[in-house]
Formats: sequence, C-alpha cells, structure tokens
Amino acid sequence: MASVLINIDVDDMERAIAFYTAAFQLEVGRRFDDAFVELLGAEAPFYLLKKDGGTPPFPGGEPGRSYARHWTPFHLDLVVADLDEAVARAVAAGARVEGPPSRHPYGRLALLADPFGHGFCLLQFQGKGYDELPHTAG
Repeated sequence: MASVLINIDVDDMERAIAFYTAAFQLEVGRRFDDAFVELLGAEAPFYLLKKDGGTPPFPGGEPGRSYARHWTPFHLDLVVADLDEAVARAVAAGARVEGPPSRHPYGRLALLADPFGHGFCLLQFQGKGYDELPHTAG
C-alpha cells in the first residue's frame, strides 16, 4: 500500500507556516533549509515547498507558476469535527470562503482557498458519512 504525503507549493514560507499551523492546527516537524518544511498533526504529513511565482511547475514546462486563485482537478478535503469552528479558524488564519457551507446527505461542506490560491474543502461528516449515499460494492 502506498503512503500519502501532501505537498503544497508556496512562494512565502513563513506566511505559509503561519497559515497552515493556525488554520489546521498543524505543528512544524522538520525544516529542510529554506526549500521545504514538514508540518505534522494530520493523518498525512504536509510539506510546504518553496517555489517562486512565475517559475515552471516541472522541468521543461512553461513558466507561469501562479499564486493567484487557480483551479486544479486535485484538491484537499480536510475532515473536521465542527465545520463552523474550522471555517472560522481558517478564515482567521487568512483563508477565503468561496460560498456558504452546503448540506449533503453525508454532512456539511465548505469551499475555501488558502492565501496561495489553492482551493480546499472542509468537510464535517454526519450520520454514516459517505455511507449515507447509495453505492455498490467494488
């Protein structure tokens, strides 16, 4: 089975540490020079990676790494015990709410963006969580 690491590109390491430790109650683990910082306290470690704006996202890629709000088909959902409290904590740390929390059969969901333009969701499961949805095995 594979292990999961969460890597997040940021252009300002100290601002990112301040945001992610305050918003998600993570703690700094190890620092690897100024290149990246490990954050602990979630089921998977977060790694903040210092990448300057305007740089290519991969070798040979077009320059243009942007920290304005951007869309990607891959994002984080963070499961929380109290959605309202978690949203308030994230906003106080610098997140932007992108709409009112919504209700679903599995719980409540809030869409936000971090100060670096990365979208994420906060999710409070209710009842049996995703098992409240119709599904088939396998």
